Amino acid sequence: MNSEGYLLDTSSAILSSTRTYPTSEDSSDTGTVKPAGQSPATQLRRRGFEGTRMVNWSQESILVTGGTGSFGKKFVEIMLRNYQPQRLVVFSRDELKQHEMRASGFDHPSLRYFIGDVRDVERLKRALAGVTVVVHAAALKQVPACEYNPFEAIQTNIMGGRNVIDAALDQGVRRILALSTDKAVNPINLYGATKLCAEKVFVQANAYAGASNTRFSCARYGNVVGSRGSVIPVFLEQRRRGKITITDPRMTRFWLTLEQGVKFVVHCLEQMHGGEIFVPKIPSMRLLDLAETIAPGCQVEYIGIRPGEKLHEVLVSEDESRQTLETDDMYVIQPSHPWWKSENWVNAKPLPEGFRYSSDGNERWLTRRELEELVAPETSAAEALPTSA
Repeated sequence: MNSEGYLLDTSSAILSSTRTYPTSEDSSDTGTVKPAGQSPATQLRRRGFEGTRMVNWSQESILVTGGTGSFGKKFVEIMLRNYQPQRLVVFSRDELKQHEMRASGFDHPSLRYFIGDVRDVERLKRALAGVTVVVHAAALKQVPACEYNPFEAIQTNIMGGRNVIDAALDQGVRRILALSTDKAVNPINLYGATKLCAEKVFVQANAYAGASNTRFSCARYGNVVGSRGSVIPVFLEQRRRGKITITDPRMTRFWLTLEQGVKFVVHCLEQMHGGEIFVPKIPSMRLLDLAETIAPGCQVEYIGIRPGEKLHEVLVSEDESRQTLETDDMYVIQPSHPWWKSENWVNAKPLPEGFRYSSDGNERWLTRRELEELVAPETSAAEALPTSA
């Protein structure tokens, strides 16, 4: 831990558990070694989550929906660099983004590009033939867009999730992990509500799997540095004009990097029994601190909380905490269904009564120095762009 009490490296803190279905075995340890003298923010950026592998990735055929998005591209990059799967399929509906992704260097022999939409179950069934692992990242994520286009959000985020489930069951995919968000907890906007529904159907999909080897789980986390929906590019653009807009000076958010998110997803895939919602232990930050870090000296205008926006986010609610277990690097929300085996996570510990994991009550906060180092790559990239006339 650093002086702020923030856990910087958890690569060795993986708990053993009894698996309920057959898996490939690989005893290799892939925890990364940090060079001496790394700063706290660099350690945070490289935070592991890998631990001891329960999956022989070289024998897996993986498909990622929404594969041309921010998460999808980072997932492909890390998979090809660190895990060398037998086959890796990028599934998305935008041919231009696929072309640009391939042209930018994502052209490995094991890589495949499939055009398709999660709304099309027949296309998914064809795409999942021979696939053993699915990461479901495709979603409509912009809160205002989902509010304005509710039927489209439901079709993609809920019905699209159901299509992934149906296709995975029909094709015998072994592991499916759906990405979720802190906005799914006690949602007040349609985006969060659709993700809550998606979590519910992916957890309960294990009942439809029955005695087969197909298992479904979810990974729920907060705001991502470097994603297309990040507030950082907005602040960088506003800095050019000398004025930053913030909804409320008290606002807090959970914070993690794209690399953290990908490694957490890989870790969840390696540890899942089916039915869990995994929540990483990640730091919080104040939006005002972030704005002052990116644009020191700029005028700050407070514009008020927007419709569907919360002052603080929650990753584990008080009600969920009664079903939640804690490990060194994450929380595991267990399903409250009769098919769940309580011995799946025997080495994890229950949470205290009344526990709530919220961005304002977090024990771990990013310091100003850590914020500066985390946003440095995006700041440098923005400074390299020509200014508008």
